[in-house]
Amino acid sequence: MTLSRSYTVVLLCLLSTGGWLACKKTVTVHLDEVPPRIVIEGEIINQPGAYEVRVTKTVNFSDSNTFPPVSGAEVRITDTTNGIGYDLQETSPGLYTVNGSIGIPRHTYQLYVKAEGQVYTAVSTMPDVVHLDSVTFAINTDFNGTKELNAVVNFQDPAGVVNYYQFLEYVNGRLIPNNFVFEDRLSDGRYIEQPLYNDSSYLHKGDSLLLRMYCVDKNIYNYFFSLMQVSGNNGGFQTASPNNPLSNISGGALGYFSAHTVSRIRMEVY
Repeated sequence: MTLSRSYTVVLLCLLSTGGWLACKKTVTVHLDEVPPRIVIEGEIINQPGAYEVRVTKTVNFSDSNTFPPVSGAEVRITDTTNGIGYDLQETSPGLYTVNGSIGIPRHTYQLYVKAEGQVYTAVSTMPDVVHLDSVTFAINTDFNGTKELNAVVNFQDPAGVVNYYQFLEYVNGRLIPNNFVFEDRLSDGRYIEQPLYNDSSYLHKGDSLLLRMYCVDKNIYNYFFSLMQVSGNNGGFQTASPNNPLSNISGGALGYFSAHTVSRIRMEVY
């Protein structure tokens, strides 16, 4: 059975200044019922803590929004730069973790997952750290004339280096489900003052905001940029659609494996 559904996709279009313009268009997406596929989501960061790799399966668009965990997988992360490897333990169904290891900028990491008899691998190189200087706020007017309050990230982009960034906003402890990604192709070496436009979740004065800036590699930028286009910026896996995001995981799995740096600011919206 084929399901056809129309929805509004919000794209972030790069301007000549390196900024984003929110463009809206309605597209028709044809979603076919397909066999479940493995989804792998894993991260390594430049700070100590518990590193996690989640292994689940896709569901069809017509199914409930519950993604079955995959237990009993063999999961290993190796720092190929220094040869140190880490075996991850399953701490809850489908969630594999390791504590205490620290990601190192310019080191390359390989993910190995063996699940249900199939092997999946991915490689990601952690970029150098770029620090988030500050977060300010700007009032913008949307297509309907409604005034919106948006966060503005401020940081110095290093000159002569290709950089890719991802931004996450947590408002009052809740992650805003928007994909914010940015490349410095048109703004290399500049001081960046970049608004983060939301399509459905808005900030209000007095809200508690946690903003995280990740420096990611090119493959992860491509993944989240393509995910934004495929999913209408909701970041969800609902089916193995004909145009899946550009995963860096081999073996036919969906998802991503990212080695990235983290810079964060927590503040009250003003």
